[in-house]
Amino acid sequence: MRLRPFTVDVLLALGQVALLLLIGPEAAAVGWDDLDARGYALALLVIAPTVVRTKAPLAVCLVTYAFWATYVAVGYWPVVTSFGPIICLYTVALQCRTRTVGFCAGLIAAIWILGSLVSQDHASVPSVAAQAIGINAMVWRMGYLARRSAELARKTRAEQHERARHAVVEERGRIARELHDVVAHHMSVISVQAGLAKFVFDSDAKTARAALGTISGTSTEALEEMRRMLRVLRAREDDGEVPDAPMPGLARIEDMTDRVRAGGVPVEFRVTGTPRPIAPGVELCAYRVVQEALTNVLKHARHASATVELHYHRDHIEVSVTDNGEGVIPDRVRSGGGHGLIGMRERAKLYGGTISIGPRSAGGFAVRLTLPTSARAAPPGDDVTE
Repeated sequence: MRLRPFTVDVLLALGQVALLLLIGPEAAAVGWDDLDARGYALALLVIAPTVVRTKAPLAVCLVTYAFWATYVAVGYWPVVTSFGPIICLYTVALQCRTRTVGFCAGLIAAIWILGSLVSQDHASVPSVAAQAIGINAMVWRMGYLARRSAELARKTRAEQHERARHAVVEERGRIARELHDVVAHHMSVISVQAGLAKFVFDSDAKTARAALGTISGTSTEALEEMRRMLRVLRAREDDGEVPDAPMPGLARIEDMTDRVRAGGVPVEFRVTGTPRPIAPGVELCAYRVVQEALTNVLKHARHASATVELHYHRDHIEVSVTDNGEGVIPDRVRSGGGHGLIGMRERAKLYGGTISIGPRSAGGFAVRLTLPTSARAAPPGDDVTE
């Protein structure tokens, strides 16, 4: 159970009262005046302000020192009431600036030395002074370290909160990119095929049925990918659940080109080099970039033909999507303001790849992606070119 600061202060004050009652009667045995009613009253005045020490540390410290100096000057035993002033010095060191702490430490040392002078045992002054300096320096240091620890703890909590917030933002961005890639591509194909089916519904039943078949297959695949994403999001790390549907990869690029071809855009797919296993994240990155590039062809260069090329190299792969459209590429695509193009860049950066997006000199548009064959952190420097 954690106690409130005020409760702790009250308990410390009661502890000082108990100490006063316990060792106060021993004053005469060590050569000091007996504590009479005035002595006990002054002692209680020294103790009382410490109840609110955390609310006004400097003010409480000065008031406590004033009462303690009076108590000592009258000739009473300082040890009986020394605990309260030491607590006040610690509190000031915990909450105030170094200059203020030094001033308070000097005051308490002076009162300590005053007690040895009042006792008329001048031979003990050097010893008392050394004790005052040593003990108060130790209390000062403890308060300083506690303050630094508290500041570090606050900074650590703030950093943890910021990291958690950043992780949430990144995860939201990842989910948004996945949703965009799944929905935009499949809906583009479905929209094109639906328009085609509507156009030829009465005149060409065979073409209409083919378009409806493409719509059915595309919508089924979109639902499968959405379900896979939801299973990933719902799965807990400790329950060992793994989505049963595989993540899209390089092997499914050909199916995607067939789907786009059915949508009315001639697409040629070529593979060079020797296919081999690639890190799943890299495969997904390449798949999504091709998906987004073909989606843009469907949206903005419907009368063009496209070429998708996949090159396997020794330590990296290259994927390119080019079209020969005279294409109307909206300003947002040219300037890189579209969410899809932002997603391409983020994916390439995440897997340490490079990507080039822009119009071709011979006409049309091109997207070229280079990825290492194993996932790694993005290297420093620019990784995206236009």
